[in-house]
Amino acid sequence: MGSKTNASGYRARRPLSIFAVLGLCCFFYLLGAWQRSGSGKADKLALKVNNLMTGCTVLPNLSFESHHSDVEIVRPDVLKAKAFKPCDMKYTDYTPCQEQDQAMKFPRENMIYRERHCPAEKEKLHCLIPAPEGYTTPFPWPKSRDYAYYANVPYKSLTVEKAVQNWVQFQGNVFKFPGGGTMFPQGADAYIDELASVIPIADGSVRTALDTGCGVASWGAYLLKRNVLAMSFAPKDNHEAQVQFALERGVPAVIGVLGTIRLPYPSRAFDMAQCSRCLIPWTSNEGMYLMEVDRVLRPGGYWILSGPPINWKTYYQTWKRSKEDLKAEQTKLEELAESLCWEKKYEKGDIAIWRKKINDKSCKRKSPNSCDLDNADDVWYQKMEVCKTPLPEVTSKTEVAGGELQKFPARLFAVPPRIAQGIIPGVTAESYQEDNKLWKKHVNAYKRMNKLIGTTRYRNVMDMNAGLGGFAAVLESQKSWVMNVVPTIAENTLGVVYERGLIGIYHDWCEGFSTYPRTYDLIHANGLFSLYQDK
Repeated sequence: MGSKTNASGYRARRPLSIFAVLGLCCFFYLLGAWQRSGSGKADKLALKVNNLMTGCTVLPNLSFESHHSDVEIVRPDVLKAKAFKPCDMKYTDYTPCQEQDQAMKFPRENMIYRERHCPAEKEKLHCLIPAPEGYTTPFPWPKSRDYAYYANVPYKSLTVEKAVQNWVQFQGNVFKFPGGGTMFPQGADAYIDELASVIPIADGSVRTALDTGCGVASWGAYLLKRNVLAMSFAPKDNHEAQVQFALERGVPAVIGVLGTIRLPYPSRAFDMAQCSRCLIPWTSNEGMYLMEVDRVLRPGGYWILSGPPINWKTYYQTWKRSKEDLKAEQTKLEELAESLCWEKKYEKGDIAIWRKKINDKSCKRKSPNSCDLDNADDVWYQKMEVCKTPLPEVTSKTEVAGGELQKFPARLFAVPPRIAQGIIPGVTAESYQEDNKLWKKHVNAYKRMNKLIGTTRYRNVMDMNAGLGGFAAVLESQKSWVMNVVPTIAENTLGVVYERGLIGIYHDWCEGFSTYPRTYDLIHANGLFSLYQDK
């Protein structure tokens, strides 16, 4: 009897069990299919589910402090996971795609050997980069602008080579950065004051800047207190620590060079760009380098040149060049600038300033060959060309090509022109505002878990999949800055990031990033793993 009863109950439950299993299978199949459809949609679903959950429990014993001296943080008997071994100490400052040994295999012509050259798959390291002996947490901002621990960046060569130019000094166990530079011996502040007499730096019109050949990035460091955010770059060359010093100071910078490949920034990104004795041959290759600066310079933006050939009558002997050579170079430079529709606004002493016209209608002189406007932001490993990137069309001479930006900080949350004009597929003004609301909620949640977010402890921050820049916009303050990375396989939203008054870069995360080890305090990755899951 008992046996029959159990069998009968089993038969009664069997259809219900089958339906339950089938239902679960269908649910997980649809969820998996949605996730594999790309662009981090599964992560967006997870975010929506997370929004519905209130009163979430946060583990009370999470530690977000640094553990530089800990030999082993997690005990093997607690977590049975594969542990990467430390690399040899010779790799302390390893930069996979800008290593000297690899670089010397490539031609020196047009700085090709200083461009990105990543290792083959079999040459990639599968170990953890060690910190140098004695490494310690950098000074908090703003003290880090002026001081860095020697143990963190143990290179003294610049203190000797650039001693007269006041780049950096060695004092005890720290480096001191007096704020000097090759072309601003009176200090970066005095130099910026002179620029501000011509360029509207103080009123928020100028927010994003580009420093080509930045040295230790003192220009960018001193612009920060004026609410201007500079992207600084320099090659890893005989002054190999210059970008490393910049990042150790808490100043935005990447390893980079103007060679043969386009800069990894969108068109119309920067309000201002400068070359302070950067030694880039602007008149070479038919003006190709100046044309690349023109591509990334916003309509109405400013270009500053201090150094050769400006003020050549004073410096021709110091530069060990003839008067005739330098005069011819400046004449050619003036002609190139005019052909790009730049208007010279200022030349006095060591400084010259040009301003780009706000549209192509107001250009009186015939410009060089036009590039393809549709490819203006196609830059990843793309060769530079001898052509001018045309601006978006306008209906009048007073209209700003591509749309006029509000002054900062209003532009941070204003609808960017690229979104207002429907250039970003699937993004409207309404969805943009919703994205901002979502990131305010998420950042508040992050701060509840990690009290260090939003403090000076996290100075250099990276968003590995920045999207519309919402994470960085919410974090925006004088305490930190965010490197907004837009993956090359994601929707191209980097132009929007710059229109908000933020900075960023294109990158393929299958390769090493153009920076030194230990340069970011906080790294944020939203939707990144689903984006790359099939790569």
